[in-house]
Amino acid sequence: MHIPVLLNESIDSLDLKQKNIVVDATVNRAGHSLSIAKKIGHSGTLICIDLDKDALDDAEKFLNKNLKAKERPEIFFINDNFRNLEKILENLKIKKIDGLVADLGVSSQEIDDSGRGFSFQRDEPLLMTLKNPIVKGDLTAEYIVNNWQEETLADIIYYYSDERYAKRIARNIIEARRGKEIKTTFQLVDIISKSVPVNYKHSKTHFATKTFQAIRIATNDEIGAEGDLLLALEKVLKEKGRASIITFHSGEDRVLKKFVKANKEILKLVKFENKKDFLEPSREEIKSNVRSRSAKLRVIEKI
Repeated sequence: MHIPVLLNESIDSLDLKQKNIVVDATVNRAGHSLSIAKKIGHSGTLICIDLDKDALDDAEKFLNKNLKAKERPEIFFINDNFRNLEKILENLKIKKIDGLVADLGVSSQEIDDSGRGFSFQRDEPLLMTLKNPIVKGDLTAEYIVNNWQEETLADIIYYYSDERYAKRIARNIIEARRGKEIKTTFQLVDIISKSVPVNYKHSKTHFATKTFQAIRIATNDEIGAEGDLLLALEKVLKEKGRASIITFHSGEDRVLKKFVKANKEILKLVKFENKKDFLEPSREEIKSNVRSRSAKLRVIEKI
């Protein structure tokens, strides 16, 4: 079961009220959406977006089960990429929103149960796409490792995950695919294993973690999608409207900070009680949900 990260902090930071129009850009199984719905009430509007149709269907069932009719806002369920936020709102004839939450992490269901190759601990087809259903022409991790050039592979593995052995791993991917196509997660894990020193395999983090993260980010163009979402926020947030963005690696966080700095005339980062412009999970949250350990919440406000 997916556990929402920084749930109370991200929702409380939006300062929501009755009648607000709010977007949950990564609804997953509606952990954040349930809290949003209860705050904006029957007179509010909630737009739930997710690339995974199964997650969206589960979210709808979860909200139907846990919201009383008198507290349920108007809810739209949209199977799309949050990078298309402007178009989604235009189709709903909504011009401005009061708030947005986006949890940029991959859900536990995607990692553990989707069968799409997000985990290096299971032998699954090397897909790694967050999109569901997958259609012909969608970019997959299998296509990337079997078709992209060595230099490009080395660049994404290094820049998207700070993997120090990126060049070795890329070189060995090229060598392996000359023999046969790389089609499964365990094939990729085996290549990574042969590319790194023995002592690297005994570190706290699994030796395949960074490469899998990097290829997943490339498969889904996660950095590009985040940039598109931030561009849309400039236009669709109301004055004093807020967006809670939860990032999980330095690349995502860097994109967010640079964007706000470049648009400081109209956007700012909200300061928390700790005097910083970000929050991290408490020790208690990390203890109960180890996957939250790298999360970082920043809140953008439209000036």
